[in-house]
Amino acid sequence: MKRKLVLENGMVFEGHGFGAVRSVSGEVVFTTAMTGYQELLTDPSFLGQIVVMTFPMIGNYGVNRDDYESIVPHVSAFVVGEACEQPSNFRSEMTLDAYLKKHDIPGLYGIDTRALTRAIREKGAVRGILADEAVTPEEALALLQQQPQSVDHIARVSTRDVYEVPGKGKRVVLYDYGMKGSILKNLAELGFQITVVPFDYPARAALDLNPHGIFLSNGPGDPQSVPQSVAIIRELLGQVPMFGICMGHQLLALACGAKTRKMGFGHRGGNHPVRDLRSGRILITSQNHGYVVDDHGLDQTMLVVTHRSVNDNTVEGIAHRDLSARSVQFHPEAAPGPQDASVIFKEFAAMMEGSYVNR
Repeated sequence: MKRKLVLENGMVFEGHGFGAVRSVSGEVVFTTAMTGYQELLTDPSFLGQIVVMTFPMIGNYGVNRDDYESIVPHVSAFVVGEACEQPSNFRSEMTLDAYLKKHDIPGLYGIDTRALTRAIREKGAVRGILADEAVTPEEALALLQQQPQSVDHIARVSTRDVYEVPGKGKRVVLYDYGMKGSILKNLAELGFQITVVPFDYPARAALDLNPHGIFLSNGPGDPQSVPQSVAIIRELLGQVPMFGICMGHQLLALACGAKTRKMGFGHRGGNHPVRDLRSGRILITSQNHGYVVDDHGLDQTMLVVTHRSVNDNTVEGIAHRDLSARSVQFHPEAAPGPQDASVIFKEFAAMMEGSYVNR
């Protein structure tokens, strides 16, 4: 079955379809991860996006019941160079094709993913539409222009109910902006009593739970689209120690008076080097974000930069000068082979014990 990807700038990539048979549109992004496609598919931060894998063969170890970041996948469509039809892994329970069909997600393979990635890098973020062979590029572009832009990303993936994860340690209130399951798992492994709350859970209600710390999760979309969350974080600042990852990092920055901006093509993959400015150490990190904390005006806030990207010098970590609040842009829970950044969760524990120094 022939299928094509048509970008809003008129570029067309023709290949073969797998997964569900339907047309779908979204922002086209690429990730440089070599493995972890199951975690990627179920990461809420990819909501509404057509994801391109730069690694040539995807699906070679199948899909299993353990490596989910959420119950259902969130990508709009999945684009790969080669889709493996016969996975080899003792944990595999179904093929990638079967998984996409099960969840009504269309896929595309057999295109030049390297050329597509270069096009995104050179021209910046772009929307696209997956269409079948019978649809002309002109018809596909007309359909794409009729599709509304996705909104309310965080509201669509955040929990709607408050729930508890029992533990014998410090009590943590975890704001869910589209949380990956691995974040919850890492915090639970440290023994914390965790209360997961919606993105718009009132600050007063959170403090009534008598937490020892507040944790801000990852999530999809533009951080400036949830001003209510920024206001809540601002109200919580200084009350108890606070830590954020990815979207939580950007929301903390906004709450402290910093700005965020959309990147040209974002950081997505499991091989992004980050320098810890406090020690000079280089961490190999997993990342997934299209927005970043803006350097412009940052020196006018009470924030200091703790981490920077080695590749483009963008802000990867911040800390408040006076309050016990800090965050990182990368994903310390993902462990993309190396576990360089796993110490981040222990630093949060030290913040709640009062033994951690930001600088």
